[in-house]
Amino acid sequence: MIKMVEEKKVASRGVPSSETLFFPPYKKVRAFQDDAENPTHNLWNLEEIINFVFPVEYQEKYHIIAYEFMKLIVSKLRIEGKQISQFLNEHNFSKATFYNRVLPKLRRSGLIKVERQTIVAVQSKQKFRPMIISLSKTFGNYLMKIADSWLAIVDDARSKGGQH
Repeated sequence: MIKMVEEKKVASRGVPSSETLFFPPYKKVRAFQDDAENPTHNLWNLEEIINFVFPVEYQEKYHIIAYEFMKLIVSKLRIEGKQISQFLNEHNFSKATFYNRVLPKLRRSGLIKVERQTIVAVQSKQKFRPMIISLSKTFGNYLMKIADSWLAIVDDARSKGGQH
Protein backbone atom coordinates (compact mmCIF):
# COMPACT_ATOMS: atom_id res chain seq x y z
CA MET A 1 0.00 0.00 0.00
CA ILE A 2 1.38 3.40 -1.05
CA LYS A 3 0.92 6.19 1.43
CA MET A 4 0.66 9.70 -0.03
CA VAL A 5 2.36 12.34 2.05
CA GLU A 6 0.93 15.80 1.63
CA GLU A 7 3.47 18.59 1.84
CA LYS A 8 2.51 21.46 4.06
CA LYS A 9 3.15 24.88 2.57
CA VAL A 10 3.12 28.28 4.14
CA ALA A 11 0.20 30.38 2.90
CA SER A 12 1.35 32.98 0.42
CA ARG A 13 0.74 36.53 1.48
CA GLY A 14 2.41 37.94 -1.59
CA VAL A 15 5.82 39.51 -1.90
CA PRO A 16 7.10 40.95 1.39
CA SER A 17 7.00 44.75 1.42
CA SER A 18 10.61 44.77 2.55
CA GLU A 19 11.56 43.30 -0.83
CA THR A 20 9.38 45.34 -3.18
CA LEU A 21 9.47 48.53 -5.17
CA PHE A 22 6.37 50.62 -5.78
CA PHE A 23 5.48 51.37 -9.39
CA PRO A 24 2.46 53.66 -9.63
CA PRO A 25 0.67 53.85 -12.98
CA TYR A 26 3.08 55.62 -15.31
CA LYS A 27 0.55 58.40 -15.99
CA LYS A 28 0.62 59.28 -12.26
CA VAL A 29 4.34 60.15 -12.21
CA ARG A 30 6.03 63.16 -13.74
CA ALA A 31 6.58 62.71 -17.49
CA PHE A 32 9.59 60.61 -18.43
CA GLN A 33 8.83 59.92 -22.10
CA ASP A 34 7.16 61.67 -25.03
CA ASP A 35 4.23 60.36 -27.11
CA ALA A 36 6.62 58.34 -29.31
CA GLU A 37 8.03 56.58 -26.19
CA ASN A 38 11.35 58.45 -26.38
CA PRO A 39 12.80 59.31 -22.97
CA THR A 40 12.69 62.96 -21.94
CA HIS A 41 15.67 64.65 -20.33
CA ASN A 42 14.02 65.79 -17.12
CA LEU A 43 15.17 63.93 -14.03
CA TRP A 44 13.22 62.86 -10.97
CA ASN A 45 14.36 64.45 -7.72
CA LEU A 46 15.42 62.57 -4.59
CA GLU A 47 11.96 62.59 -3.03
CA GLU A 48 10.38 61.16 -6.20
CA ILE A 49 12.98 58.37 -6.28
CA ILE A 50 12.47 57.55 -2.58
CA ASN A 51 8.75 57.24 -3.35
CA PHE A 52 9.52 54.12 -5.45
CA VAL A 53 11.09 52.48 -2.38
CA PHE A 54 8.83 53.89 0.35
CA PRO A 55 5.57 55.07 -1.27
CA VAL A 56 4.23 58.07 0.60
CA GLU A 57 0.63 56.88 0.13
CA TYR A 58 1.30 53.57 1.91
CA GLN A 59 4.38 54.14 4.10
CA GLU A 60 4.34 57.84 4.91
CA LYS A 61 6.45 57.67 8.08
CA TYR A 62 9.09 55.43 6.45
CA HIS A 63 9.09 57.72 3.40
CA ILE A 64 9.76 60.80 5.53
CA ILE A 65 12.56 59.12 7.49
CA ALA A 66 14.17 57.68 4.34
CA TYR A 67 13.95 60.97 2.46
CA GLU A 68 15.47 63.01 5.28
CA PHE A 69 18.21 60.42 5.80
CA MET A 70 19.06 60.26 2.10
CA LYS A 71 19.22 64.08 1.95
CA LEU A 72 21.82 63.88 4.72
CA ILE A 73 23.89 61.24 2.93
CA VAL A 74 23.70 63.10 -0.40
CA SER A 75 25.05 66.21 1.32
CA LYS A 76 27.87 64.43 3.18
CA LEU A 77 28.55 61.33 0.96
CA ARG A 78 29.55 59.26 4.05
CA ILE A 79 28.24 59.22 7.58
CA GLU A 80 29.13 57.33 10.73
CA GLY A 81 27.22 56.08 13.76
CA LYS A 82 27.52 59.31 15.77
CA GLN A 83 26.05 61.31 12.90
CA ILE A 84 23.18 58.81 12.58
CA SER A 85 22.36 59.18 16.29
CA GLN A 86 22.48 62.94 15.96
CA PHE A 87 20.21 62.79 12.88
CA LEU A 88 17.65 60.60 14.68
CA ASN A 89 17.63 62.86 17.75
CA GLU A 90 17.36 66.10 15.73
CA HIS A 91 14.37 64.81 13.76
CA ASN A 92 12.84 62.90 16.69
CA PHE A 93 12.70 59.69 14.59
CA SER A 94 12.32 56.29 16.21
CA LYS A 95 15.61 54.42 16.45
CA ALA A 96 13.81 51.06 16.09
CA THR A 97 11.92 52.16 12.97
CA PHE A 98 15.09 53.50 11.39
CA TYR A 99 17.33 50.52 12.15
CA ASN A 100 14.71 47.77 11.68
CA ARG A 101 12.71 49.07 8.71
CA VAL A 102 14.21 52.01 6.84
CA LEU A 103 17.95 51.30 6.87
CA PRO A 104 17.66 47.61 5.83
CA LYS A 105 15.42 48.42 2.86
CA LEU A 106 17.64 51.29 1.69
CA ARG A 107 20.54 48.85 1.82
CA ARG A 108 18.71 45.94 0.12
CA SER A 109 17.47 48.20 -2.67
CA GLY A 110 21.02 49.40 -3.33
CA LEU A 111 20.62 53.09 -2.49
CA ILE A 112 23.24 52.92 0.25
CA LYS A 113 26.24 50.83 1.17
CA VAL A 114 26.81 49.86 4.80
CA GLU A 115 30.32 48.97 5.88
CA ARG A 116 31.68 48.10 9.29
CA GLN A 117 35.19 48.58 10.61
CA THR A 118 36.57 46.31 13.30
CA ILE A 119 38.49 48.24 15.92
CA VAL A 120 40.08 46.54 18.93
CA ALA A 121 40.68 48.72 21.96
CA VAL A 122 44.29 48.31 23.13
CA GLN A 123 43.71 48.30 26.88
CA SER A 124 40.39 46.46 27.21
CA LYS A 125 40.79 44.35 24.07
CA GLN A 126 37.10 44.93 23.34
CA LYS A 127 36.01 44.95 19.72
CA PHE A 128 34.03 47.83 18.27
CA ARG A 129 32.42 47.72 14.86
CA PRO A 130 31.45 51.27 13.89
CA MET A 131 29.11 51.62 10.92
CA ILE A 132 29.92 53.75 7.88
CA ILE A 133 27.13 54.45 5.40
CA SER A 134 27.71 55.86 1.93
CA LEU A 135 25.82 56.35 -1.31
CA SER A 136 25.68 53.42 -3.71
CA LYS A 137 25.05 53.23 -7.46
CA THR A 138 23.70 49.67 -7.22
CA PHE A 139 20.05 50.82 -7.27
CA GLY A 140 20.57 52.70 -10.54
CA ASN A 141 22.73 49.99 -12.11
CA TYR A 142 20.16 47.32 -11.22
CA LEU A 143 17.26 49.25 -12.73
CA MET A 144 19.29 50.25 -15.80
CA LYS A 145 20.11 46.58 -16.45
CA ILE A 146 16.41 45.69 -16.24
CA ALA A 147 15.47 48.66 -18.43
CA ASP A 148 18.15 48.04 -21.06
CA SER A 149 17.18 44.36 -21.25
CA TRP A 150 13.49 45.22 -21.66
CA LEU A 151 14.21 47.84 -24.34
CA ALA A 152 16.32 45.27 -26.22
CA ILE A 153 13.45 42.75 -26.07
CA VAL A 154 10.95 45.35 -27.36
CA ASP A 155 13.31 46.54 -30.12
CA ASP A 156 14.00 42.97 -31.18
CA ALA A 157 10.28 42.10 -31.27
CA ARG A 158 9.47 45.25 -33.26
CA SER A 159 12.31 44.64 -35.73
CA LYS A 160 10.92 41.18 -36.44
CA GLY A 161 7.53 42.72 -37.07
CA GLY A 162 5.68 40.14 -35.01
CA GLN A 163 7.02 37.24 -37.09
CA HIS A 164 7.81 33.90 -35.44
